[in-house]
Amino acid sequence: MDSAATTPHHQSFGGGTAPTRASTGGGIGTVSLGTVTYICGDCHKENEIRPKDPIRCRECGYRILYKKRSRKMMVYDAR
Repeated sequence: MDSAATTPHHQSFGGGTAPTRASTGGGIGTVSLGTVTYICGDCHKENEIRPKDPIRCRECGYRILYKKRSRKMMVYDAR
């Protein structure tokens, strides 16, 4: 039997490490790993939210947050 056929696909990606979100340097502000900056829809304060944090403003408790626009230009190819 061929050894390549018995190897699961998830092991063939080299290194076995998942890509991580690095901190942004030089953009709007420095954000630590895994946090995203959101703006409250009521009091307009900036909130840094981690993946497991509740979606709630830390200042007023409002539950509608808007993702802050990054200054990095992104171009998508729509077909």
